[in-house]
Amino acid sequence: MPPSVTLAVTRYRPEQESEPTLQTYEVPFRKDWVVLDALNYIKDNLDGSLSFRWSCRMGVCGSCGMMVNGSPKLTCAAFLSDYLPGPIRVEPLNYFPIIRDLVVDMTDFMHKLKKVKPWIIRAQEKPLADGEYLQTPDQLEMYKQFSMCINCMLCYSACPVYGLEQSFIGPAAIALAQRYNLDSRDEAARERLEILSEHDGMWQCTFVGECSKVCPKNVDPAGAIQQLKLVGAVDWFRFLLPWGTR
Repeated sequence: MPPSVTLAVTRYRPEQESEPTLQTYEVPFRKDWVVLDALNYIKDNLDGSLSFRWSCRMGVCGSCGMMVNGSPKLTCAAFLSDYLPGPIRVEPLNYFPIIRDLVVDMTDFMHKLKKVKPWIIRAQEKPLADGEYLQTPDQLEMYKQFSMCINCMLCYSACPVYGLEQSFIGPAAIALAQRYNLDSRDEAARERLEILSEHDGMWQCTFVGECSKVCPKNVDPAGAIQQLKLVGAVDWFRFLLPWGTR
């Protein structure tokens, strides 16, 4: 194993540079280190001005998503040993404005996430005295996969449609909408379907499938989008029938 590995890291300090550049750092190679460990080594020992996001280091928070050798990855799960002999190129997520170094502006994603109303909506809540809303294991299984999304935005950086059309609502937001549509406790599937049927909704997707390939939690947002397209198509044909209603 090599004693060290080279990282080429994006640097962008708006008060100093007019556009992002790459800066190289030599870090010790350790078999159990991931890219995030190497970035923390740079931060602690080589260059304290380097900026990046991270929190849990366990693939749960989703905050350490970056481009590693051109692919969207959680840097807490990208082992240095998988990229030998290097250099390893670490860049901010594609298609998002860069705030500083490896930190991107998430405002667009957060706005789109809120738009699909990713929470349980009911026309009328039952009294607390009546107890919880119960689900069977089969009802839980219906939406469990889509509930695993950690909002890491890797799917957005892998999505060529989002890269070309920034107005596209995007894979993670659509997958989370479907998570609540399939929840037996929710009653707002019709409302979300109307939102996702708008010009910049699910019909923009061309089913490239890269969003599902890069998802670290196997959420399969591409599958969620196709499920919703089927529901939308059936709903549209039903409306066309003489006796059809929506």
